[in-house]
Amino acid sequence: LPRSFSGQAAAARSGRDNCPAPMTVRPGHVYDEDARRRHVPLLGDARGIVAVEGPGSVRAPDAERSTGMPDSWRWDQSLFRGSATYYEQGRLAYAPGYTEQLAKILALDGSGRLLDVGCGPGTVVLPFAEHFHEAVGVDPDPDMLVAAERRARTLGVRNVRWAEARAEDLPGDLGRFQVILFAQSFHWTEREQVAATARDMLEPGGWLVLLSDLKTPRTEPAELPYPPPPYERITELTRQYLGTVRRAGQGLLINGTPSGEGAILTDAGFEDLRRLVVPSGAVVARATDDIVAWAFSRSDMAPHLFGDRLQEFERDLRTLLARTSPVGVFAEQLPDTEIRYAQRARQ
Repeated sequence: LPRSFSGQAAAARSGRDNCPAPMTVRPGHVYDEDARRRHVPLLGDARGIVAVEGPGSVRAPDAERSTGMPDSWRWDQSLFRGSATYYEQGRLAYAPGYTEQLAKILALDGSGRLLDVGCGPGTVVLPFAEHFHEAVGVDPDPDMLVAAERRARTLGVRNVRWAEARAEDLPGDLGRFQVILFAQSFHWTEREQVAATARDMLEPGGWLVLLSDLKTPRTEPAELPYPPPPYERITELTRQYLGTVRRAGQGLLINGTPSGEGAILTDAGFEDLRRLVVPSGAVVARATDDIVAWAFSRSDMAPHLFGDRLQEFERDLRTLLARTSPVGVFAEQLPDTEIRYAQRARQ
């Protein structure tokens, strides 16, 4: 691997880290460093984990095969350049309790090893690390790893180490794992190659896990006490600056990122792809700074893309947000968390 980061880590906060404690929300209030990472919950939703067919999961439907990344796009080091500073503040939390539910389904006993590929600032690997003897977070962006290591120290997590590398650089010298995890990162990789490599890096009976926000719209969305973030208008504003085709690194994503992971995992030798949905439903309040951070945390709005017009774009973005919510507070409902997982055959 090109470079290693000496990490520090043992037992991250689990449910508490994923479900923030209630706080008083005041219009125009800008949250402090700890509060703003997970945003401020206004309304709770105590729904439990979806439990369908067996221990909380259901077989994932077969997906049609999708081609890999478009020929016109290739990964480059600038994909998330400048986004690490904004990632923790801007991104919404996964559903509370997802790490505990997944640990139960996979029968984790604290003795195995976890590999988080595309770990970013440690969003998933840190709360999940307490279920393993050792965890490794891999990411090609050194700034993301700096942020992850800093957060590990803050949380007192001492069983995680970090490596700067692309998924395509694996296996390197990382060894074998009980679980290999991709949290909203698998679609950025050369998936056939990476799935085959992941299979070889897993112990017999080990698990490959794909984790993401559930994209299905809610049938009964919650009533919001503040205006929702104007995401569609933010996208329109971005197009005025960057063009109508989505930017990603130095290239263009004409048709977006690919799907069809089920067929790829089957071809790579994984068995019985299953699906778990962990409900959230909490309504959170977000300040203007949080929405600006969300924009700059994205690959298609990464700060470097705007060049010398970055300050101009941020000014226009803040003007748009002020028109939407003059008090500077927005509300939205946290998405449910979708987890797909498949097992390497025991040999």
